[in-house]
Amino acid sequence: MRPSPVPAAAGVYGWHFEKAPCPDLDAGRLLYVGIAPRYMANRTSTQNLRKRVRYHYRGNAAGSTLRLTLGCLLGIELRRVGSGKRMTFGKAGEATLSQWMAENARVCWIEHDEPWTMESELISQLDLPLNLDQNRHNQSHGRLTEVRSQARQRARELAVSA
Repeated sequence: MRPSPVPAAAGVYGWHFEKAPCPDLDAGRLLYVGIAPRYMANRTSTQNLRKRVRYHYRGNAAGSTLRLTLGCLLGIELRRVGSGKRMTFGKAGEATLSQWMAENARVCWIEHDEPWTMESELISQLDLPLNLDQNRHNQSHGRLTEVRSQARQRARELAVSA
């Protein structure tokens, strides 16, 4: 594995895509922002930009709201896994999503010691259609929430995957 250019530091990251995950979103523009670490009043987070960006690229939908949203928009089938409480796109679906992201996703970042102080401001001032948290004002919020809800409902109707 080649070394990551993403620093193991606190900060804000942004995602844009060479090819949009659905026709009503524009390709090549910022669609989502996230922070690492989250503010934690009672403990210290181990998250940083490198870990979070890597997880979005290679993790699964259970641990990445960005992956969950992208997979649902791309029509990848969501499944219950393990004990049946967690939902991912399964081994093949997650691999398909990771490949799509490798080909289309681009990430940028800025280091910041307290990224949570910037998150609300960015979400309120920018048009970030893939962000759901703190973003009810965005015109994509209702449709994205519905797409994700329908995917979860379908997953509940299917057998638990291995």
